Amino acid sequence: MQPLEGKIVIDSCNVIGRIDDRIYGGFVEHMGRCVYGGIYEPDHPLANGSGFRVDVLSYVQQLQIPLIRYPGGNFVSGFRWEDSVGRPEDRPVRIDLAWKSIEPNRVGLHEFTQWAGEAGSRVMMAVNLGTRGAAEAADLLEYCNVPGGTQLSELRKSHGQHEPYHYKVWCLGNEMDGPWQICNKTAAEYGLLARETGKAMKRLDPSIELVACGSSGSYLPTYPEWDATVLDLAYAHTDYLSVHAYINDKNSDLPNYLAQSLQFEAYIQSLVSVCDYIKAKHRSRKTMYLSVDEWNVEPFNWLNNDGVDQPVVGPALCEGNFSLADAVVFGTMIIALLKKSDRVKIACLAQLVNVFGPIMTEKRGIAWRQTTYYPFLHASLYGRGTAVHVHVSSPKVDTTDFTDVPLVESVAVAHDDGGLTVFAVNRSVDRALELELDLRGYAPFTSLRRIELTGQQPDTYNAASSPDAVIPREQTTGLQSDLSPTVRLAPLSWNVIRFT
Repeated sequence: MQPLEGKIVIDSCNVIGRIDDRIYGGFVEHMGRCVYGGIYEPDHPLANGSGFRVDVLSYVQQLQIPLIRYPGGNFVSGFRWEDSVGRPEDRPVRIDLAWKSIEPNRVGLHEFTQWAGEAGSRVMMAVNLGTRGAAEAADLLEYCNVPGGTQLSELRKSHGQHEPYHYKVWCLGNEMDGPWQICNKTAAEYGLLARETGKAMKRLDPSIELVACGSSGSYLPTYPEWDATVLDLAYAHTDYLSVHAYINDKNSDLPNYLAQSLQFEAYIQSLVSVCDYIKAKHRSRKTMYLSVDEWNVEPFNWLNNDGVDQPVVGPALCEGNFSLADAVVFGTMIIALLKKSDRVKIACLAQLVNVFGPIMTEKRGIAWRQTTYYPFLHASLYGRGTAVHVHVSSPKVDTTDFTDVPLVESVAVAHDDGGLTVFAVNRSVDRALELELDLRGYAPFTSLRRIELTGQQPDTYNAASSPDAVIPREQTTGLQSDLSPTVRLAPLSWNVIRFT
């Protein structure tokens, strides 16, 4: 079958903006097997002295994640921070109301902060604005960030942590618009609470940055009025509006699934518009940025353990296999984030291990990388610098829900050392595509390195028995001052094209 043809134009003057490294953040929630049985399994042969699996830690380290959101998620709306400090053996065991699991509190603030540090990450802390309020949030901040001389900072010292944790970014609750959330609220109720909580926390530590809860999804009837109301009340005391987005393939054919990042991009743009409207309304000079602190593809149903008679520690929730098709859609979400990186400054892949994770584990067994691990790895390694707009000319198709879907999705990143990386996806299920790259305003490059993730079948996935069923392939070729090279994109593929 003859390949299709397409062209992208990359002009060095067509800059989107500087990419904040925190766009490659992660998320660890006390949910399912993310913590217990995921990052933490003290009886595993590869557990370190603190009970954390070093094989899992190694995979996380390779991703070079600068920021990890913790401890939730829905979990945080019932979180009692006092339960997670002090000697682990003295901490209470409770039932977590969000996921109906047993929470033994063996991993708490100190243990997780140490693990995140070993992973090369800072902690993005969340406060409980479900069952608790401004006073408890300020108490947690005092415990974590005040150097000493107060009751709670001295309590931290007595627990063996003499230096403050210096958490910089704080989430003011989680998905408070969602009816599934413990003590969810109206936009006015939450906006007032976020404003007063933010006011108290910034008086205690003016250096922190605060994330207000935005809409949990564009499908909710309160979107986008929720965002406008919350920002109208809390604009002066917050720095980011959160965005949560999951793309799923339930009841969707493959071409339609592959196009859904277009809706994700439109969702982000709509919330940028809401932020700018409130900025104008308040005559503010401050620009509100976005924190997409939960995002992922969702190829399988949300699960809970309603049918379990007795709650357990670390039930298997939201676990499944990510296919090649999922990895390609995942790649289009990364491209969408980079295309909006002038306003998206923080993004957290939900979650890192087991629960929708790019890393999976077996109890007392191996850890392996899902197909989605690789696009995230490539973006984190090669997607730092300045985002550059890409003008795409490619064949277009119509799907069930979308019209004029370009088969090529792409963005470029200019690096500080003069190099250039192009991320590109071929959405065609069965046709390769010859892609011409027209580079304008760049010095001649001497080599081109290609990384390609593709396969024979869209539903192929990695598993414990076949962890390398879908892995990237690399090749390097020389260039002779060619500013318009042509590369072939395989059908249904994620591609990294690096010029040096």
